[in-house]
Formats: sequence, structure tokens, C-alpha cells
Amino acid sequence: MKQRELTLGAYIRRRNGVPAGARGGLRNMLYRSFGAATFAGFWRYWNPVFGYALARYVFAPLKRVVSSGLALVLTFIVCGAIHDMVTMAVRGSVTFFFTPWFLLLGLGVLLGSALGLDLSGQPWALRATVNFGYIAVCLIATIAVRNLAA
Repeated sequence: MKQRELTLGAYIRRRNGVPAGARGGLRNMLYRSFGAATFAGFWRYWNPVFGYALARYVFAPLKRVVSSGLALVLTFIVCGAIHDMVTMAVRGSVTFFFTPWFLLLGLGVLLGSALGLDLSGQPWALRATVNFGYIAVCLIATIAVRNLAA
């Protein structure tokens, strides 16, 4: 028997604790994302609408043909490429910034998992600092590599 798939509305409610568009949704997303015990947990709560689409239309199909780890990294790359395409459409010029940044973010999820990073016993402020640091380190590394390549 095929498992019933979660609807977008149910997915958002599960991730944010409130229905789509409800008061408190953004606050809940930020609080849950930054307070997550792992880097993977951060992404489970971050932008549930985009997360739903990526999980359903990119990660799940990829996972059928490659390992979960590779599917995860490729999903981050696709997400970065989408962000780059939007940026290029708005700017009217070619730029690749988000794709390498998101590649690093995806590798960070795998590394955190491999190292057994779990901050669930730590205060929210420490978890938020570590999650923010993870994003910032990946961003700074992307900028540094971009500047070296220029």
C-alpha cells in the first residue's frame, strides 16, 4: 500500500505549528530553525513552502537513484541554482553565488551528521549561535573563494 503523502498545508502546520499564513508562522519558523539541535534540523524548519517542494520534487526522486547523502547535496545545489537563476533574472547578468554557498551548506549538513552534532541538551541561545555560525562560515567561505577566483 502506498503511503499517503503529506499535503503542503499539513507540512507547513507540522513544521511551523500553525497553518500557512497564520499569525506567528514566521516567528515559529525562525525560532524552530535557529533553535534546531542539528544543521539538518535547521533546514527541516526553514522556509517550509520551499522545503516541501524541494523534498518532494528534487530530493525524493534523486534518492531513488543515488545515495541519500548525494541526493541531499544535489538538492542543496538545485536550491542554490534556483536562487542564482532568480538573481540573474533580476540583475540581468550571470552570477553564481548561491549555488556554491548552498553546496557548502549541504556539505555542512552531512559533516554535522557524520560528526554526530546534536545540541538538543543545550540552551536555545547556544543552538541559535551555532546554527547562525554554520550559515555564516559557509557564506564567508563562499565569498573568500569567489574573491580568490576573481
